[in-house]
Amino acid sequence: MSADRATSDSDNVQSAHPQLEPKRKATSVVWNYFGFTRDDVDQRVILCKLCRSTVSAPSSNTTNLYNHLKFNHRVQYEECLSVKKKAPSDARTATQTPITKSFFNATPYPAGSQKQIEITEAIAHFIAKDMVPINTVCSAGFKKLINTLDKRYVIPSRNYFSQVALPSLYSKCRESIESDLQKIEFYSTTTDLWSSRTMEPYMSLTVHYIDDEFQLKTRCLQTSYFPQDHTGDAIAQGLKEMLGAWDLKEEQQVCVTTDNAANIVNAIAINKWSRLQCFGHRLHLAIEHSLKDGRIDCALNVCKKVVGCLSD
Repeated sequence: MSADRATSDSDNVQSAHPQLEPKRKATSVVWNYFGFTRDDVDQRVILCKLCRSTVSAPSSNTTNLYNHLKFNHRVQYEECLSVKKKAPSDARTATQTPITKSFFNATPYPAGSQKQIEITEAIAHFIAKDMVPINTVCSAGFKKLINTLDKRYVIPSRNYFSQVALPSLYSKCRESIESDLQKIEFYSTTTDLWSSRTMEPYMSLTVHYIDDEFQLKTRCLQTSYFPQDHTGDAIAQGLKEMLGAWDLKEEQQVCVTTDNAANIVNAIAINKWSRLQCFGHRLHLAIEHSLKDGRIDCALNVCKKVVGCLSD
């Protein structure tokens, strides 16, 4: 019999005799079958909930209570014994579990463990996907976050992420993209020249294609440092090298989308590729030219005066 069963039986008896009050600060399961009247404030007269007999138990000793159940209520007596036998084992388990858990939580994951590797890869993915600085892993707030989530995980150094984790992630990502590109028949590209905040020049190449499931895919294949003169010949050669690095055949390229910069236009012409003008860039130029129209300028001045009057 279980403790739940014993408790359930005693609850049923309690319902039959609601005037009986449980013993205060009782620790033994046998007290589930005994109680006191509400008038017995000092709880001196012990009554059996099953038969309403008075049972003597000096100094709250439970021996007489067990004997009463043994000779008068055998089923309940067996239930009490069953629960009593399990109690010491449960107590030891309750004591040992926190100690074991505490020791387990304090032990760092081995460097090559699956969990350590999984979390490190997830952090590398976070850095790459959200484009956050690598030194984020050194910040106090990030360390506290990781420690709260998993105390056993040890955050690798910044150099580990820059020299090992991120290059490894790049290699896996590149292998996946190369596998997809081998299956496509045609593709188009987008390219642009741009400068960083420190005025370092770069050239990027993005590929667009439709996969086997007829889903449009866009992948930024490469961003290369481009310190040489931005002449048409240099750009044309740079674009050819980028396609070659990804084993993309020029004859499979449908077109290249670029802005209207003269050197880019010249580079595409040198390579004899089909060029598609960037709609966003064309729209930007159209707006710039429209603002130079005297009529538009006059209309804007009127709008400014109206807004000024409403603001006042």
